[in-house]
Amino acid sequence: MVNKVMDNVTVFLPGGYMDCNGSLHQEVEITPLTGREEELLVSQQQREVASLVTEVLQRCVQRIGTVSPVTKDVICNLLVADRQYLLLKLRELTLGDYVRATICCPWPGCGKKIMVNFTIADIPVTESIDKNFIYRMELSLEAAFVSKTGEISREVAFRLPNGGDQELISPLLAQNEAQALSLLLQRCLHSIGSLEHPKQEVIDLLSPLARMEIEQQMEAVAPKVELTMESKCPECGRDYAVPFDIQHFFFGELQTSRDLLYREVHYLAYHYHWSEREIMDMPRPKRRTYIEILAEEIEKLNDVA
Repeated sequence: MVNKVMDNVTVFLPGGYMDCNGSLHQEVEITPLTGREEELLVSQQQREVASLVTEVLQRCVQRIGTVSPVTKDVICNLLVADRQYLLLKLRELTLGDYVRATICCPWPGCGKKIMVNFTIADIPVTESIDKNFIYRMELSLEAAFVSKTGEISREVAFRLPNGGDQELISPLLAQNEAQALSLLLQRCLHSIGSLEHPKQEVIDLLSPLARMEIEQQMEAVAPKVELTMESKCPECGRDYAVPFDIQHFFFGELQTSRDLLYREVHYLAYHYHWSEREIMDMPRPKRRTYIEILAEEIEKLNDVA
């Protein structure tokens, strides 16, 4: 299947960016990734992924509603699902809609590599219905918060996790997942009863049931990009469901060796006399289309000679 690569496009976020005035912005203009972003990915292979997503999005997002230019702070304040959605649309814009990926069967004793094919349009995206910066809920009687002074509170106000949260907790996840998730909850909770911006010691007093109810409500009101692959393993015959990490997959697709990238730039500059800037500003498919055309023409000339 031939993937068609497009110019700048406008997409609509399933959540949306709320500015400091409380205005919601959902319309986003994005531009394809170019050789500059490939160069970035090659040089930053050991970098923490969430911050790399932030930089790539900042480079490729031209505007969000009336917000332009789009700063790092704006990208960091985008909801997690909105960032995932933009990565999907950037992948479609840069490399096309059709995706071929290899995953491993998660069942013990199997681990068979499985080739899966799908399109970006196949991935379910759910828009949030109630779009707010702060959401309010009431804990059940059993989950009510009890302070050190004995005050009982059931009212909770929270915001949804964003890119800035991802950048902060990502390095902690591998070391101490429970601590990372507790920190995330502390950052997202606006108030518990009369306690505003509760500190970590307050979060530690929340019961497991209270945490579960808050997390469930966050999940209920958040926009969603369903990134779970479900199918049947052709080797062991069992059904499986594995998470599809769009960040690692997309960046993996775009990563090439620095040597190959610069050889392509040299090849086009030598024959077309284009500047490095002009070539590096091209998306990879466009760059390689010119290389293929040039190779065909050179082959024809050699055949004639």
